[in-house]
Amino acid sequence: MSSLRVDGNPVDGNRSRQEAGYAAARRRRHRSGLALRIALAIVACAVVLFPLYWMVVVAFSTRSDLFSSGLRLWPQSFTLENFQRVFSSFPISAWFGNSLAIALVTSAITVSTSLLAGYAFAQLKFRGSSFLFLVALSTLMIPVQVIMVPLFKIVTQLGLYGSYWAVILPTAASAFGVFLSRQFILAIPRDLFEAARIDGAGQLRIFLQIVLPLCKPLLAVLFFMSLLQTWNDFAWPLIALKDNALFTLPIGLLYLQGQFGSDYGGTMAFALLTVAPMVVLFLVFQRFFVQGFARSGIQ
Repeated sequence: MSSLRVDGNPVDGNRSRQEAGYAAARRRRHRSGLALRIALAIVACAVVLFPLYWMVVVAFSTRSDLFSSGLRLWPQSFTLENFQRVFSSFPISAWFGNSLAIALVTSAITVSTSLLAGYAFAQLKFRGSSFLFLVALSTLMIPVQVIMVPLFKIVTQLGLYGSYWAVILPTAASAFGVFLSRQFILAIPRDLFEAARIDGAGQLRIFLQIVLPLCKPLLAVLFFMSLLQTWNDFAWPLIALKDNALFTLPIGLLYLQGQFGSDYGGTMAFALLTVAPMVVLFLVFQRFFVQGFARSGIQ
């Protein structure tokens, strides 16, 4: 067996070939694992996206195609009659405007309260702060259905029943938003706060000039989460609103449920109009959404 001598020590001539073989085997295992992960990701995406895809197919299919024999993964005859029937039968524009107004106002208030409370819990040390923070987190364990009756009594006694504010105010604060804001602000280097205090900056100036510019990903996460929750909320708006002109899009879907049958094409068209804005919004701001969760320590 041939051998090499390095620094006076005999070295097996096959060692380098063995190491090259080990490296090649590791590369093959890495490529195999990567291919497996990609395949699993594709399968998971297909499972998640298929209901949305089927919603689009049904929304653009004629009624005769829906009840014909056989399963078709694409509309046999592309049509807009479902959308035309929905727009002509229901005040979609008014309901869309109601949903947008309620969601935007609620999200703006939620982002403001969450960020201010998160800054207070992260940077202001006062007696009972940890206890108050735990109390706020404990509200996450309370189901929404449990507090609907007390909320309804409060809204009624305040004279807000049947108005936009009856939907906005009870959902204008988020315990999870406070938790997420606190975690994000705690990740900001404390040297920035100390340098600002040395320069004579007060709490308001620190919040406006240091915290806010660094919290853009967090603002995107809080705004999108609140917007999505408010946009899709069904139970509380159904209880708090009494005028059909103030209804939101999720409540409007009830009108498509017939007593003896369902308009599947119209229902899917209506549902697509409800889902599409949130999907587009997430695709546009997904980079900030992921950064906000990553930098806050929520994995």
